[in-house]
Amino acid sequence: MIRKLHHNAYRCRDSEQTRGFYEDFLGLRLVKTLPIMASKTGRATRTLHTFYRMDDGAHLAFFETSDMPFEFKPQHDFDLHIALEVGAEDLLPMLAKGRSLGLECRGPSDHGMIDSVYFRDPNGYVIELCAKRADHDAQMDPALNQARQGLQRWTADKAGPAQ
Repeated sequence: MIRKLHHNAYRCRDSEQTRGFYEDFLGLRLVKTLPIMASKTGRATRTLHTFYRMDDGAHLAFFETSDMPFEFKPQHDFDLHIALEVGAEDLLPMLAKGRSLGLECRGPSDHGMIDSVYFRDPNGYVIELCAKRADHDAQMDPALNQARQGLQRWTADKAGPAQ
């Protein structure tokens, strides 16, 4: 049924600033611009939809429009972040590149199954570059890590002591 991610879409303040971050800094190629002058319901709009391709064929996409208010604010990692996989050899050079450009940067962070570095894009979104560790696939296997039981424990603990 579901094969893979085609794209995730987000709002952006300015399409050219967004292109500079995603294409020039991250290296994701801008592959499609789609001007939208009317919504599917016929409402007039002036919107640009842009698509940036990743190596696996999936895309990150953005909408720039002034037609609908949107609150751009720096996102907290726990609220929203975009995690992109890179090779382990890319983490520290990308962190150094971000710092040399004056970007907001954090890391590296050890998450057990991955190591990560973080940046903030021009729209306030947190962008995580993560590299899998050798045992990543085993750690992400629900038959080995008991993911369902972990969720059940969390849900029960959240509910508090049984009456």
